[in-house]
Amino acid sequence: MKDLHVKEPIPPTRRIHKLVLTGGPCGGKTTGQARLATFFENLGWKVFRVPETATVLMSGGISFGELNEEQVLDFQEHLVVTMMALEETYFSMAEKCSQNVLIIADRGVMDASAFISRENWERILTKLNLEDIEISDNRYHQVVHMQSAALGAEKFYTTEDHAARFEGLELARERDRRAMDSWRDHPYVDIIDNRSDFDSKINKLIDVVVRRIGINIGDRFKANSRKVKFVVSSLPKDEEFPVKFTDFQVVHHYLHSAQRGFQTRLRKRVRNGRATYTFTVRKPQIQGQTVEVKQPISQRDYLNLLSHRDDAHLPVFKTRRCFLYQNQQYQLDMYKSPCHPRCKNLILLETFTTLDDQEIMASLPPFLRVKREVTGDPAFSMYNLSLRGDWQESVDQFCHRLSSDDESESDEVYDVKKAHERLTCLSESSDD
Repeated sequence: MKDLHVKEPIPPTRRIHKLVLTGGPCGGKTTGQARLATFFENLGWKVFRVPETATVLMSGGISFGELNEEQVLDFQEHLVVTMMALEETYFSMAEKCSQNVLIIADRGVMDASAFISRENWERILTKLNLEDIEISDNRYHQVVHMQSAALGAEKFYTTEDHAARFEGLELARERDRRAMDSWRDHPYVDIIDNRSDFDSKINKLIDVVVRRIGINIGDRFKANSRKVKFVVSSLPKDEEFPVKFTDFQVVHHYLHSAQRGFQTRLRKRVRNGRATYTFTVRKPQIQGQTVEVKQPISQRDYLNLLSHRDDAHLPVFKTRRCFLYQNQQYQLDMYKSPCHPRCKNLILLETFTTLDDQEIMASLPPFLRVKREVTGDPAFSMYNLSLRGDWQESVDQFCHRLSSDDESESDEVYDVKKAHERLTCLSESSDD
């Protein structure tokens, strides 16, 4: 609603945004959901994730491909009932939250219509006393369709990362088309295709959700936006920090990988005593593109995976502070003990920008004492910082070619002595 007497829109005091993530097989929903949750939690939102109901049911022994027509119809009916019951639980919890809430539904009720004929779908609606408009337009605020890798990114299509996925390329394309068609009448549908690389695809997902809600975060997700990193020597005390911030206690563990060229890590993130867990697999490059698959996991899975930690790396403990300054999102990583001496008192600032080097330095928050930009410097990569041994004694493990946010790997020899000198020089100046 417009108001001529107000220069800036006044947002509601509390928001609940109900989002459906849908799409064809191997479209990036799992990684997209994890990245969305992290982004909005950094903004101070509460995030609820409704699990994919079909996967929950099929994990109990149901194989969709083995069902006859009568069983398929019966399964879809119970799927709708179960899905709506699950969603209502999260909707109810959201209403009782004092924070802004993002609810991410891994597929929505209309997705069930993609697997049966229109006639059978109408029979289910009639039996359950439901109408299309109520379970589509009026139930969710936004639908985002993540296009299957089977359409335009065939080299990345796989069935390995999902226990309930079995579709070949042609069937995956058909499932993608049907999923898209099932939501054609919803007023707010965004389609994320495969014209860009995978990381850009995930960024576009976050961007369309942010824009639909109406959050201004500057140029964070513009096509030419790049990640930049700086060493910070000092920052104000918590009570004197001039903008609102959210602190998380974060622990990273690197794991042994069973496949050559793959890198795996765990992250535990705690806020107000509540922990979330993420498992990340970084795959080797395909056609010059590196793919990271992020998956939310349970505490039990986290503890089980910890037994596979790589003892060549120390666990990394940080306080991660997220804040907005002049519509730009920033992240401060403050390394904590226990840690390798190289990480003592280390503070790194990260953001995304389209500005050139001189412009970005001038636009950084003035309440932070920024020493120098270290974007792309392997001396400040978390992968290298976490190495247990001294860099000069473990040259073969030191990774000098950075191609992801936290880590990299290469077989080439690198001048680790100079890297150590750069790190030591800036770290010592941070103690001044």
